[in-house]
Amino acid sequence: MLESVCESDITTSLEGIYVSFIEELQSGSILVADGATGTILQAAGLPSGTLPEEWNVIEPAKIESMHRAYLEAGARIILTNTFGGNRLKLSRAGKDLDVERFNRAGAEIARRVADEYSAFVGGDMGPTGELMSPMGPLTADAARKAYAEQAAALASAGVDLLVIETMSDLSEAQAAIEGAHDATDLPIVCTMSFDTRGRTMMGVKPEQMMSTLWPLGLAAIGVNCGKSLEENLGALTSLRDANPDALLWIKANAGLPRLDGDIVVYDTAPAEFAEYALRFADVGAKVIGGCCGSTPAHITAIAQAVKK
Repeated sequence: MLESVCESDITTSLEGIYVSFIEELQSGSILVADGATGTILQAAGLPSGTLPEEWNVIEPAKIESMHRAYLEAGARIILTNTFGGNRLKLSRAGKDLDVERFNRAGAEIARRVADEYSAFVGGDMGPTGELMSPMGPLTADAARKAYAEQAAALASAGVDLLVIETMSDLSEAQAAIEGAHDATDLPIVCTMSFDTRGRTMMGVKPEQMMSTLWPLGLAAIGVNCGKSLEENLGALTSLRDANPDALLWIKANAGLPRLDGDIVVYDTAPAEFAEYALRFADVGAKVIGGCCGSTPAHITAIAQAVKK
């Protein structure tokens, strides 16, 4: 584990939160997570070509407003605005020296708002955007180090868990989990996007995900993004069937995007999303939220549906 995250004061401060999150996850009740980040920030005026993570330091009030809207909608878990905050992805924009700054700022904003609502903060970690060896230049060791660096920054700023999401390559997902374990003892969630006829873009099936990643010590495993609510339901069901004892997490898209003039539109209404939230719960999902296209209105509908 990285020394900067192992100091006794940090470990002590996180211990109670760690137990609380795990206990809630295992309690049998459903935790509602937040919805899309990109959808909200684009509506708030995020300029084309600007990194969302950069807004953590130049537009913190807008990031805080997004988190607050989801918490007021009924979310108990919010994710930091750090999806693309690993060094390998930031380097493409010449921002590789800002890994700690962007991640810490994102986590601190989320932590500050979440504390007002007694909510949990998930440190969001997305793909590097590079192909893993042997298909590409990215080695497992380099990926693991990049994810460890991001995880350390998020943990040091007080997140309650780490959420590795939208993965399509099994080896990258494994490197991310191992890197997170190298950096911190926080609970780790991993989700993949099954958007190609029941597989990820790299051909991974839910059963393969479960057999490979669950033994690595995850707090929860699941699906996010994807093409449709129905396909997400199918992937979640396959995960459940592969291991009925695993704790499941799902954040599905509000359908596929389409252009209405210059505006990107998602057609899945909150009421339909709420209907599927109940179907996700019937399959065994313990955490239910939204991904691309979902808004606070979708999260309100989910929260109302699962609490009935």
